[in-house]
Amino acid sequence: MDPNQETAGMGDVRARLSTLWLFAVLNYLYCDIVGLMDPELLRQYLTGNVGGLHLTQGFLLGASILVEIPIAMVLLSRVMKHRANRWANIIAGATMTVVQSSSLFVGSSLAIYYIFFSILEVACTSLVVWYALRWRSSVT
Repeated sequence: MDPNQETAGMGDVRARLSTLWLFAVLNYLYCDIVGLMDPELLRQYLTGNVGGLHLTQGFLLGASILVEIPIAMVLLSRVMKHRANRWANIIAGATMTVVQSSSLFVGSSLAIYYIFFSILEVACTSLVVWYALRWRSSVT
């Protein structure tokens, strides 16, 4: 499949990338919401220690910056010029793929819902990288 061709309902590459980022963001958010419904995980949140990670203000700031990457990419994928857009998507997609993949190895046991969302998120951000790598300029 040529990522530069329009396909029914998907529009141009910018729209595809933005849509993929939106899909990833919604999955990140809903996984966190489901986590709040998990009684064991909720108890850990209330103590400020989740799976051995101490939830300090610094940790929460770092997590906020990390989640801002895909949120910003929803917009940036639409408005940046081709070269910067392509590289931003490659770097952000690769970063989020590595981070999410690595999170599967943190903690003693992972809930099945977390694994489910992680598979979707890793597939989505990997697809972002794939599209961006294959994206060639057509005067954008």
